[in-house]
Amino acid sequence: MSKSKKNKLRGLLLGAGFVAIAAFIFTGCPSQQGMMDRGDAAQKVYVAPGDHDEYYGFFSGGYSGQLSVWGLPSARFLKVIPVFSQDPETGYGYSEETKPLLQTSYGFIPWDDSHHPHISQTDGDADGRWIFINGNNTPRIARIDLQTFETKEILELPNTGGNHASSFVTSNTEYVIGATRFSIPYEMDLDVPIDSYSDEFRGALSFIEVDPESGRMEMDFQILVPPYNYDLGRAGKGQSSDWVFFTTYNTEEAHTMLEINASRNDKDYIAAVNWKRAAELVREGRGTTMDAYYYHNYYEGNQGIAINDVKDQVTVLTPEDGQDFIYFLPTPKSPHGVDIDPTGEYIVAGGKLATVIPVHSFSRMLEAIENRDFDGNVENIPILNYDTTIAGEVQDPGLGPLHTEFDSRGYAYTSVYISSEIVKWSLDTFEVVDRIDAYYSIGHLMITGGDTKNPDDLYLVGLTKTAKDRYLPTGPKQNHPAQLYDISGDRMELLLDFPTIGEPHYAQAIRADKISGNVAQIYEIEDNDHPYAIDRINQNRVERDGDVVRVYMGSTRSHFRPDNIEGIKVGDTVYFHLTNLEQEWDVVHGIAIKGANNSEILVAPGQTKTMKWEPKRTGIYPFYCTAFCSALHQEMQGYVRVSAADSDVELTWKTGTN
Repeated sequence: MSKSKKNKLRGLLLGAGFVAIAAFIFTGCPSQQGMMDRGDAAQKVYVAPGDHDEYYGFFSGGYSGQLSVWGLPSARFLKVIPVFSQDPETGYGYSEETKPLLQTSYGFIPWDDSHHPHISQTDGDADGRWIFINGNNTPRIARIDLQTFETKEILELPNTGGNHASSFVTSNTEYVIGATRFSIPYEMDLDVPIDSYSDEFRGALSFIEVDPESGRMEMDFQILVPPYNYDLGRAGKGQSSDWVFFTTYNTEEAHTMLEINASRNDKDYIAAVNWKRAAELVREGRGTTMDAYYYHNYYEGNQGIAINDVKDQVTVLTPEDGQDFIYFLPTPKSPHGVDIDPTGEYIVAGGKLATVIPVHSFSRMLEAIENRDFDGNVENIPILNYDTTIAGEVQDPGLGPLHTEFDSRGYAYTSVYISSEIVKWSLDTFEVVDRIDAYYSIGHLMITGGDTKNPDDLYLVGLTKTAKDRYLPTGPKQNHPAQLYDISGDRMELLLDFPTIGEPHYAQAIRADKISGNVAQIYEIEDNDHPYAIDRINQNRVERDGDVVRVYMGSTRSHFRPDNIEGIKVGDTVYFHLTNLEQEWDVVHGIAIKGANNSEILVAPGQTKTMKWEPKRTGIYPFYCTAFCSALHQEMQGYVRVSAADSDVELTWKTGTN
């Protein structure tokens, strides 16, 4: 592998000095600078009872595998949307309708590590139709419908290790991107020595096409790249909207003790990919079809049981001389985040081990490409000259800059992990103009309406990694904090500090009026196309086919029909297909039965959900509604009689005189 590099980095964090400084800061405690007067802060975040927040905030759950929804600025918790993990509160991942969503080429996986939500866009602005989020562990991307706030689709990424640089969308949601964080042998299931890393391991950049009407995802192509760690990605905007950008670290190609062995090079790279050109090459037949094995799980129709579509091929594009679609921008040092300003001109990296924030220029990048101002290549990927593409370096940003977001007034805001702060700097002068403490060890941050062409200038949320003394203690582990800042003035001011759910890595916030008017209140009974639904209460029945019994059950306030069932036998597999026949907003019913080894299920108005039950013992089994639905909720119950496997008890059902 040929490489030609020049060490031009200005200001690196080196060796013991870095460790000593980091140790001092980790044990220090930031000041209360930037804290607004308590009365003023409370007034700014106060939303009166019955009033609504200005923004929806969508926070990733990290190791919870879910996506949480918050109202901003009040920080009212609104909902957890189950995505990659089973959720016993709703029955997600337990009901027969949702279990197929969690199927993968490795079997049923009831958990993942969700990192980066991203709202669909039209012309570079969030449109509020869908939100995508990545699963980092078993590489996947999910799509959530923001009419129902439910996961509708999950696509597994083949031949990928750790889908971290995801799930960011292009300016018109043509594509959602993914990438290998942990390079692995690209050839499917290849068994080779780990020491063959440089020869046998490779990364993959994934480009998933999105249907503009339905939102349905399809794996379009992957780009085969050197075996680095592809950490984060962003799509360009405006003039750079045909491009996407990925950070890389571990250009040393280390496979053990990465904290040392992957931190040796002065610079790593940002990979700049002209996705439109790459797609054209694929259409021209320049890609190669390779074996793959991955699941595409989705719903068809309005309701029903999720479908598993198993795929066995993927189109792969390998960089070759003259194709001109991918380039490396040298970037100091071990870059984590890559972020694009609203104009699409500036490409900002966050080098975890750098003392500067490097700011690349898109126009200068294009000029360097046109002039072939290259500093060598890696596997046919040209390396652009650092001094040619760099527009400036932000000096004294703090220790450990990670992620940057932008307002509409020409300022950038960068999270700084080790020194636990946010720095505000000018896109005109590249000078720091303000800084404020974060509590503690900040990772991502987000601006309301951010990562679009037209961000808002109201609030910033910092997502920090340790709470320590910020809240009442709850044992050795505290929930991860978030801080809400006012950025409407010249100085950042801390308004609110609140605990979150899971470990939010990234978040997005969108004006509430872009979503709230389109949110469904019920599922229309006449549109219920579930194969086991009933649309009238008198259609309730129980049917046997061998040892499979299907209960077609309806629920209204405050009873089930049927509510007395006999003739079930030990060894039967019983499916309770419960249709909530209510047509009033937020009148939810649930069902649970004694001895069930999954969970209860919640059923929204007009919806049908299925609980599977396999009785192991004879006896009388009560079932009941788990959602308080009326004054007579306690009376909403029933019984199932289970008899011996060889009994001749007739299958019967009834409700009252039915």
